[in-house]
Amino acid sequence: MTLSRAETSERLAAHGLAPRRSLGQNFVVDANTVRRIARLAAVGDGDHVVEIGAGLGALTRALLETGATVTAVEIDRGLAAVLNVEVAPLGATVVHADALKMDWPMLLGDKRWTLVANLPYNVATPLVCDLLDQVPQIERMLVMVQREVAERLAAAPGSAAYGAVSVKVAYWATAAVVGKVPATVFLPRPNVESALVAITRRAGAAVADDVTPTELFALVRAGFGQRRKMLRRSLAGLVTIEQFADADVRPEARAEELDVVAWGRLCRARRRSPLAR
Repeated sequence: MTLSRAETSERLAAHGLAPRRSLGQNFVVDANTVRRIARLAAVGDGDHVVEIGAGLGALTRALLETGATVTAVEIDRGLAAVLNVEVAPLGATVVHADALKMDWPMLLGDKRWTLVANLPYNVATPLVCDLLDQVPQIERMLVMVQREVAERLAAAPGSAAYGAVSVKVAYWATAAVVGKVPATVFLPRPNVESALVAITRRAGAAVADDVTPTELFALVRAGFGQRRKMLRRSLAGLVTIEQFADADVRPEARAEELDVVAWGRLCRARRRSPLAR
């Protein structure tokens, strides 16, 4: 059951609650949107789903209806209490916690999980990146985020949205924007458009393990730190002309022209060459 806009307001008021701007709370109040998210999550019997930001449980119910086992994570203590009344009896496990700080391995164990989430702008990028870096149990994600964030997560080299975050996602996973969500389906209505991004973890990182994530992303951040400059300038002191040649990367290129594999070649060239010392 998805509550209408008026019903959502009434349910919140009945529990002495209101949307909290500090937590970026925008509740989905459209049944079609909730069903679409559950369908795009592509989960069913035997699947384990962790939902972040469960709110009043509208999406939680739709996920439960697929037959999946659902763990709902909610940072707001008041909403977590409502979820314990509304969806715990339906089979959901409710966890009151901050997704940015929680012990994910303890929560997820050794099972394979799909994450579904409606993420506020200030949480989306660091959370997705942290989960890709640190929580391999999560094999797939379907996240609803601000449209610009969605475009950055899924951007391809050469596009305006492509940046260091895009490289991070591409290192661990494949990603695509799979739908747009209008502001009219939320309470309160946000001032931005939202979009759905599907992220699927690769069987292995896109760059061979002779290049560590730490060295790769340090170089990527340096390159995108001055993204309008040619790499020979933005990476001056880090990569020599000889190392560019060794990596088959044009020193006149800009950071957004390199895919994750090319960034890996640059790292490898720096390690091979004594000039990197």
